[in-house]
Amino acid sequence: MIREQSARAIRLSSLPMVCVAAVVARQSAWADAAQGSPSIFAPASTPASSILGLSLFVLSITGGIFFTVGGLLAWAIIRYRARRDDDGSEPAQIYGSTQVELAWTVIPILIVVVLFLTTARIIFAIQDAPKPPAALDVTVVGHQFWWEFRYPKLGIVTANELHVPVSSTNDPKPTYLHLLSSDVDHSFWVPQLAGKTDLIPNHPNDTWIDPLHTGVYLGQCAQFCGVEHAKMLLRVYVDTPEQFAAWVNKQKQPGVQDASVAAGRHVFETQACTNCHRITGTAATGTFGPDLTHLASRATIASGAALNTPENLRSWINAPDHFKPGALMPAMQLNDEQVDQLVAYLTTLH
Repeated sequence: MIREQSARAIRLSSLPMVCVAAVVARQSAWADAAQGSPSIFAPASTPASSILGLSLFVLSITGGIFFTVGGLLAWAIIRYRARRDDDGSEPAQIYGSTQVELAWTVIPILIVVVLFLTTARIIFAIQDAPKPPAALDVTVVGHQFWWEFRYPKLGIVTANELHVPVSSTNDPKPTYLHLLSSDVDHSFWVPQLAGKTDLIPNHPNDTWIDPLHTGVYLGQCAQFCGVEHAKMLLRVYVDTPEQFAAWVNKQKQPGVQDASVAAGRHVFETQACTNCHRITGTAATGTFGPDLTHLASRATIASGAALNTPENLRSWINAPDHFKPGALMPAMQLNDEQVDQLVAYLTTLH
């Protein structure tokens, strides 16, 4: 329903047929493109497709203006260029043409009105799309410099890697995102799924996505939020219904407590880690940093700045600035044995 209503919004009577053909051809060609490429030209969700259609429509109009003005300018330069037999006298001066003045006044006004109405129609079609009962609710909280994802109906809290179910035209399962900020302005942007939406302190915003293809979609904060703004990355995993159900079931479990890494858990619980991080089933209840209950199940650490490997975990604990200069997490000042024990413990948290 959502996809159909938003799609109708971009089929405007004033839209040239060539632009419509270009949109359809591009979307069908790009549908199977590499999912990891954060390209605005490879939409995989209704909002992103609507934005691309609007962009191509605006480009067709502005491109037509560019080539018309450029063509007339080139013609005038060539047609009325100085010639060797010119006597240098001033040509006849003609003042006033009601038809010409009306044309260059009315035509730009009509173009602006058309662009305004088209843009407004797309905006309202996306913002006012009805929310189906099967929609998934996720609260997104922007932090310096990482993402927190809360699933209020599922009782899940995770970080930096958002999991959502795939949607379809026959069985729409969109994901509605409630956007909050814990500190400064951030901007949630996954180019293939939706446009940029800001996270503003004390001013909640909302957006939605309905990915039509499974895969991994990359995004990042699109608002300068501090030193590490460029490395405030995120990943959206679009799962099949079965994969998503399995992920939810796993995320609901408490943190793994493996007796073979009890020394690492002891290091975690007796150091400053517990002031910022949370692991269910332990004394760690901090909320300033990412929830680490299922850290080992994530592909990346440091908000996507590095792969989640034991070597990178060790480097991150010893010196976060190695990956993210300006990161708010301090170096833990642990000895090599403690770091090894802590890393061994963290790698069991699947």
